[in-house]
Amino acid sequence: MNKLEQEALSYHEEGRPGKIETIPTKPYSTPHDLSLAYSPGVAYPCLEIEKRPSDAYRYTNKGNLVAVISNGTAVLGLGNIGSLASKPVMEGKALLFKIYAGVDAFDIEVNEEDPDRFIEVVKAISGTFGGINLEDIKAPGSFKIEERLKEECDIPVMHDDQHGTAIISGAALLNALEIQSKKIGDIRLVVNGAGAAAISCTRLYKRLGVRAENIVMLDSKGVIREDRTDINAHKREFATQRDIHTLEEAMRGADVFLGLSVAGVLTPAMILDMAPRPVVFALANPTPEIDYDLARATRDDIIVATGRSDYPNQVNNVLGFPYIFRGALDTHATAITEEMKLSATYALASLAKEPVPAEVVKASGCDSLEFGRDYILPKPYDPRLLYHVAPAVAKGAMVSGVAASPIRDWEEYDRYLHRVMERH
Repeated sequence: MNKLEQEALSYHEEGRPGKIETIPTKPYSTPHDLSLAYSPGVAYPCLEIEKRPSDAYRYTNKGNLVAVISNGTAVLGLGNIGSLASKPVMEGKALLFKIYAGVDAFDIEVNEEDPDRFIEVVKAISGTFGGINLEDIKAPGSFKIEERLKEECDIPVMHDDQHGTAIISGAALLNALEIQSKKIGDIRLVVNGAGAAAISCTRLYKRLGVRAENIVMLDSKGVIREDRTDINAHKREFATQRDIHTLEEAMRGADVFLGLSVAGVLTPAMILDMAPRPVVFALANPTPEIDYDLARATRDDIIVATGRSDYPNQVNNVLGFPYIFRGALDTHATAITEEMKLSATYALASLAKEPVPAEVVKASGCDSLEFGRDYILPKPYDPRLLYHVAPAVAKGAMVSGVAASPIRDWEEYDRYLHRVMERH
């Protein structure tokens, strides 16, 4: 057992096992307190909610509660390990919700791989929560699960593996292209990987301005072409007519590479074949499609991002989901819309261009952090993320018409967000 393994096991086991707990938010020290918390006083909010279901936001924790739900079929870096084995990951996600955005989260592991039965379970419990964060569910079932739950539930539902990665990498793409002096409508994009995350990223990139005819996507069998008969409807959306069959061919003259696939698939020779001032997002975890240092050594005009925290430009979903759900919860949103996702993307991209506080620079271990080749995304521990992204998402909810409780006073909302973080 190596040192990291031992430290990780001890971290999760020692003291009180696990990483989260439930604590009271109301007084409970006197008999009168308990008579209000439970019987007989609890009957009154129950009756109010029976009359007006929306009052659940007023009298319960629904408006600050997210369910982190998985069946453990596609746990990052581990594969299909089952629902129970995924619990430490889901607990960790709940922890991040709390520490970064003050959102309470319950982890729920559903021992069910059949998409229809999984949907029924989640739908049946959805009323408890203000939002649902789906996590680590294998494709193509994950598409069906999210689509159905979005249609049939009246709260925000988001599969973070898909949309979180899309939002964060989308912000990185906008900034990388600005630094490289490229217009998004002109770039040629190669996407290696055709799972849930890759497809969602590519869909968002199209909304940001990438042209469909300039996209080449590959799965494990090669380029997704219109003449292939072994691809599902989600992949067929990105099928090309171009006479390209391999990754090596696709990379010739490409401006941007997005990898959500396997380690080591991208070679220095392929990078050398890319257009001037290329952008490479090698997001396979834990080992990228090409090593960061090798990619940087291959070309001095390249921008590289990975999913790893030990290199610059980490594409980390924690930059998104806590604040996306914060904005959605605070407006009592009934869905997470494309407008909300785009708002989060632009807010992240914008924040990376602002001067970085000294405490964030210090925490990063760098002498300085400035918008440029090695800093295209905010750092995950930047406290400004909450105050930039959550309001942007809230505004997106209002523009989309899904905000049941629109925010009227933005200065007061900013003060509220600061109070949220002061409590944690």
